Amino acid sequence: MISLLKSMDMKKVIAFKILLVLTISITTVGCKRSSSSNSSRATGWDINSRDGGFQYNTQFKEQETAPGLVFVEGGTFTMGKVQDDVMHDWNNTPNQQHIQSFYMDETEVTNKMYMEYLDWLKRIYPPTEDNYKAIYNGALPDTLVWRNRLGYNEVMTENYLRHPGYGEYPVVGVSWIQAVEFASWRTDRVNEMYLEDAGYITRDAKIAATTGETFNTNTYIMAPTQVYGGNDSLTNPENTRRRVNTTASGDTTGVYAGRETGIISPSYRLPTEAEWEYAALGLTELRNYNIYRGRKKYPWDGQYTRSGKRQVRGDQLANFKQGNGDYGGIAGWSDDGADITNEVKKYEPNDFGLYDMAGNVAEWVADVYRPIVDDEFNDFNYYRGNVYTKNAINEDGTVKIVTTDEIVFDTLPNGKVIARDLPGEISQVAVDEDETYLRQNFDRSDNRNFRDGDRQSSRQYRESFSEEDGVATESSMTGKMYNSPKHNVDVDDSTGALIREYDKSNKRTSLINDEVRVYKGGSWKDREYWLDPAQRRYFPQTMATDYIGFRCAMSRVGSKSKSKNKTKN
Repeated sequence: MISLLKSMDMKKVIAFKILLVLTISITTVGCKRSSSSNSSRATGWDINSRDGGFQYNTQFKEQETAPGLVFVEGGTFTMGKVQDDVMHDWNNTPNQQHIQSFYMDETEVTNKMYMEYLDWLKRIYPPTEDNYKAIYNGALPDTLVWRNRLGYNEVMTENYLRHPGYGEYPVVGVSWIQAVEFASWRTDRVNEMYLEDAGYITRDAKIAATTGETFNTNTYIMAPTQVYGGNDSLTNPENTRRRVNTTASGDTTGVYAGRETGIISPSYRLPTEAEWEYAALGLTELRNYNIYRGRKKYPWDGQYTRSGKRQVRGDQLANFKQGNGDYGGIAGWSDDGADITNEVKKYEPNDFGLYDMAGNVAEWVADVYRPIVDDEFNDFNYYRGNVYTKNAINEDGTVKIVTTDEIVFDTLPNGKVIARDLPGEISQVAVDEDETYLRQNFDRSDNRNFRDGDRQSSRQYRESFSEEDGVATESSMTGKMYNSPKHNVDVDDSTGALIREYDKSNKRTSLINDEVRVYKGGSWKDREYWLDPAQRRYFPQTMATDYIGFRCAMSRVGSKSKSKNKTKN
């Protein structure tokens, strides 16, 4: 009897052990499947299976820092200033804003960087050809900005852009429109390099490209067979010099690198005003309540423009005009090292690692200027200037690619001619009711003057049209708050001569319109007052000066913080 009981207990123990092992095995298998990056939490199906099915980049870690940029971790800050507004502009009232993480150029765009852009344009769109002449000429900086009626500056007019002695100096004479075009070009060249490194584009395809053969990021994503003038492995198998591979392994399955691969970088662009101001303040080492509330005066710590460090005590921390007739100080003593602009990286960076966020040159930002920042409507990634567009579509449903014969040139109010789109790019049109109908977040394509106080800011605003020609009547336009001069330049179709019409009306009340942009930061030509990152001024987007340059920014995708800077609990 005792032996029988022992035998039964033994069977229970064995059964329990078997059950325990099965339970652990099942749990382990289940955990592996649910925690595996190659198993779907939605369906349980395998991801990235060799047999086909859903393919997804599960190995992506974080966005790579693109050439020339540094990481700026986002956060909250007080935009605007609380110091005395001695100019009585009343255009930078303090308000709390939150900025997403982004990337920003370590320095201003230099002459050497811009010359690389001009060299590429000259090679791909030779100005010797009539179809392309205006493309190259439209990108040239205005070197005549250095001239002064009562000053001798011809050495800068003739040498500043191209002489290697100024190669690492910030480029000037560039309008806002030209700066935007440079950023777009830079986006394409960097993504072209990334795709080449990953094997999606044949090695040195960017060098082998000839006249009119361009790579455009959006065209590659939407119509990859149309980049480089259609020279890829499918449309022209015999052309191996400028071939676009279908995959990194070079097979012909028709798979190209889309955004889901993580290879294609977000666009270079001008920073928004809020991003620029946040980056300039450099609040990464913030430990002071007053600084948090907007009382930080400069990109560096302290209330003075001279260094307090023992080794360099008394040295100027930025390049600015120190007084009447004093652009650098006494030679050899109390000197800021420059009389005009200075070579980048000559002064200490701020806490984000950004150079010359005060002084040297002021900088274009993306925003259209208005005297107010409407924080009541939005306090997250604030930006005024959204004009929403979409790809133009052909009758057969394909995207419309701009060809050499279809380039549209715009004549600006100052007479300069620029190309609206370059060959190889996708033509853009304004969004229409298909996108705006019953939407709550936007209801029109052009939002530059939204909530700025004029009649067009009204949600129900509609222009009145004359019944004869369908053109807006003068009476419908008089309610605008920003009633600026309307100069006009037309081209005589018969002679090609420019017809300039100056607005001499005495009824204009403002210089502010939808084509003036904010620029930030003091310059070599400005007094100390303008070094405060909160200061904001405006200038026509079609014009250029000898004291405004620019730097590029790029949005960050994914996590707010860089993974190497954070430790999981």
